[in-house]
This record gives sequence, structure tokens and C-alpha cells, in this order.
Amino acid sequence: MNNFIEESISSEEEENSQEEIQFENKSSENEEIEEFTEINKQKLENKKIQYLKVNVPIHRIKSLKENWDKIYTPIVEQNLLQIRYNTSKRDVEIRTSNYTKDINALQRSADFVHAFCLGFEIEDAIAILRLDNLFVDSFNILEVKFSLKGDNLSRAIGRIVGQGGKTKYAIENATKTRIVMAGKMVHILGTFNSVKYARDAVCDLVLGTPPGKVYNKLRVISSRLSERF
Repeated sequence: MNNFIEESISSEEEENSQEEIQFENKSSENEEIEEFTEINKQKLENKKIQYLKVNVPIHRIKSLKENWDKIYTPIVEQNLLQIRYNTSKRDVEIRTSNYTKDINALQRSADFVHAFCLGFEIEDAIAILRLDNLFVDSFNILEVKFSLKGDNLSRAIGRIVGQGGKTKYAIENATKTRIVMAGKMVHILGTFNSVKYARDAVCDLVLGTPPGKVYNKLRVISSRLSERF
């Protein structure tokens, strides 16, 4: 009986040792898979030229011409891209060059121009080129409350903006975002969490929440954001 028990224990130990060896082999294989080879410099030098287009609304063409130097300079000198304005199609065309080093420079520049065309100030939109976690979120007020029509729609927009822009500025300062009202459309520029807080505040105002309650929520949000930074 004792011999049988000893044989069973020895067989279990052998099986455990084999499983450990297999686990070590699998882990070694995974480690080999996770290793990446270096990117060949010739592939980066011989990469294809990519381009993006940003359509410019008619009411923003004049502002685009007036601020063209401020748009042109960071895209060409810092991101090492090529840019031009196509007057026939009303498109800003951006493409990479042989000197472009950053892979994300093209998309950032397109987002920067797009934010400016939506109505953001050039000083606010240019932050997209400097920071990685900024984006623009756009939504229609009717998506929040479909039944808004006529005077009710105008009142909803008025509640978002406030007297002299007081409510809009309060939301921007509390959530560290920038908001542009373009008719029924609301455009918010900021980080993911900041845009979420600002959007929730705007939706509450559209649904008829009193501004006092929204201000109380904004105070809590601003204290949270200040603690993080």
C-alpha cells in the first residue's frame, strides 16, 4: 500500500514538472513574439506621400484668409508639412513631405484646421498641435430633445449661452474646455473627461434643468479637476 502511494506521488510530481517545463516553453515563446525588430530607416525615407482635405464653410473663408499666416506657420515650420488652399473646391489641402518626421503630424494638422473652421479661436485650436489628448466633439441639440421647435429651440440655445455668454463661460472655465454654438450644433474642444463634463452640463440645460443646479455641479467638477492638476 505504501509503495502504491509513493508511486502515485512520484507520478504526480513528474506530471507537475512536465507542466512547468511546458509553461516555461510557452512563456519563452511569448517573450520571443513580443520582441519587435527595428524599423528600417530606408522605409521611412521612401514612404508614400499622404494628404488630407478639410472643407471650409463659406462663412469662415474670410477668417481663414485673415489668419492664414497663423495657420500656415506651425503646420509648415513645426510639423514639416505642406499646405495650400484650393479656391475652386474651398478645401485646405495638407500633405506630408520628405522632411516629415512625426507620423501623427498630418492628422493633428487636419484636426487643427477643422477646429478653426468650426469657429474656434486660432489660439484655442492651435493647442491640438501641442497636446495629444485634445479632440473636438460635435452634436446636435435635437439629438438631446427631439421635440424642440421654434421658440422652444431658441430658449434652449439661450439657456446654454446665458445672458452675455455667462453660462457658456462658466461651463468652459469649470470643465477647462472651449464651446462654440453654431445654430443647432454644439462643438466642444477639450480632453475626453472635460468634454464629457461639458456635454453633460449642456444637455442638462437643454432638458430644462435650472442654471443654479448646473452651477453647483460645475463647482464640484472644477474642484475635482483642480485636485488632479
